[in-house]
Amino acid sequence: MILNKEVFHDCSFTLYAKNEHSNRLTIWQNHALIKSLLCSINVMNNSSSTNIRIPIAVCAAVAEILNGSHEVLNELFLAAGAPGPPPELAHHSKWKNWLQRAGNDPEVDSLAVLGNLIEEFMDLQPVSTGPTELLGVKFPDPMEIYTAKRNRLIKVMEEHGLRYFRGGRVLPIHVEPEPLTPTAGPVKPTHVEDLLKVIIRGLPRAMHPLTHRRKGSTNLVFESEYDIQDLLHSQLRPWINDIRPEEYTPSYAGSSTRMDFLIPEHKLVLELKRVRDKSHAAKIGDELIIDIEHYRRHNQCNRLWCVIFDPLHLLTNPAGLASDLEGMRKTPDGEVSVRVFVFGASN
Repeated sequence: MILNKEVFHDCSFTLYAKNEHSNRLTIWQNHALIKSLLCSINVMNNSSSTNIRIPIAVCAAVAEILNGSHEVLNELFLAAGAPGPPPELAHHSKWKNWLQRAGNDPEVDSLAVLGNLIEEFMDLQPVSTGPTELLGVKFPDPMEIYTAKRNRLIKVMEEHGLRYFRGGRVLPIHVEPEPLTPTAGPVKPTHVEDLLKVIIRGLPRAMHPLTHRRKGSTNLVFESEYDIQDLLHSQLRPWINDIRPEEYTPSYAGSSTRMDFLIPEHKLVLELKRVRDKSHAAKIGDELIIDIEHYRRHNQCNRLWCVIFDPLHLLTNPAGLASDLEGMRKTPDGEVSVRVFVFGASN
C-alpha cells in the first residue's frame, strides 16, 4: 500500500512533514489515529468488499459480551454470516477465533458479520432495577454492568479504527454511514424449531416496551417465572393452536411435576426458569435434571427445551450448564432430546 498526500487529504488530515535530510515521511499523530487511518485506506483501496482483518483485541472484546451455550452461539454466528463450520475450541477462545477467521476470509463481509453479532447487545439496553442486596451481599444494577461492558467494547473498537452505528453497522472510524432505509419484513419461520428460536431469543425485546411504557401508563414487571411464562405464552398463541400449559408429567421418585408448556403436535415441551438469586442459581441445574427425568416418561414429550431467564447474570457458567444438560437423555423408561437457552435482561 502506498500512502500519499492525496489519500491523506481525502481523509481530511495533514499527517506528515517532509524531512529534508532523509526524504522520509514523519507521522506526527498518535498511534490510535494512525491505526484508524490505515483501516480507512484499506477499505477505500478495496471498494468492492468490506472484508478487512478484524484485530484480535476487537475479537476478544466481542467474545466478552456474548452469552449462551455453544449451540446457541453457533447459530448466532452462522446467522450473522460467519464462515462455517464452527471451530472445535473451548468456549473461552472459540468465539474470538471464529470472528478473526471471518476477517481473514476474502469471501466474507467481515464488518457486516461483526455488526450482526453485536447489534442486539449495542441497541437493546437492559432494564435498570437499581442495586440489590441479598443476605448481606450487594449486587450492582444490571444497567451499570451493561454500560461498563458496552463502553469497553466501544473503546477497543475505536482504538483499532472501527465505530459502531445503530442498526448493526460497523464502519472505519472516519467513514460516515449512509442513512438507514426501510427493509423487507422478517421471513416467516417454516419450522416450529425456527419459530421457537425467534420467540425465545426475542423475549428481552418483547419485554422492553412493556417495562418502558408511555407516560401515565403503569410499567409491567417480570419478577417471577409466571410473569415470563405469561409473556412466552402470549408470543406463542398467534402461531401455535394447541398449547397446553401446566400438564402433569408421570411420577418419578414418588412425585410428579407440571410442565410449563406442552406442544403435542410436535411432541415438544418448553420449561422456563427464572434465576431468583445467587442461591437459586447454584441449584437450577439440579432442578432441571429432576425435570428431565419426569419428562422422559411422558409419551408426548420427545423434545425438551429449557429456557432460563437470568436477569441479574447470576449464573457463573451458563455455557457449562447448557453443555452438561443438552443432548439425548435415554434410559429404558424413555428418552428425550434436551436443549438449553440462557438469556439475560440485555441479550
